[in-house]
Amino acid sequence: MTRATGNWRLVIDTPIGRQHVVLELSTVDGRLRGTARDDKHGQEVPLTDLTLDGDQLTWAQAIRKPLRLNLTFDVTIAGDELTGHARAGRLPASKVSGHRTS
Repeated sequence: MTRATGNWRLVIDTPIGRQHVVLELSTVDGRLRGTARDDKHGQEVPLTDLTLDGDQLTWAQAIRKPLRLNLTFDVTIAGDELTGHARAGRLPASKVSGHRTS
């Protein structure tokens, strides 16, 4: 298990309001894998370009709801908390925060 694995509840402060997402991270064959689930909009998407470098976690994901966007995330993990930013193309960065759930 790496410092990133587990289930994380994220809050993303976007221009269209707060979005709540469950991030599920696991290690498969020694590689970090993950999905993002948004129950409000009924979608689950795989994470791509998932990289953990020390406490820095980055990934990309494509969503269809509430808008069709390609997102990139850059967060820092501190124990069971994470903070950072998400970007959608040329839109301003959105603040991301979250905590690991049991």
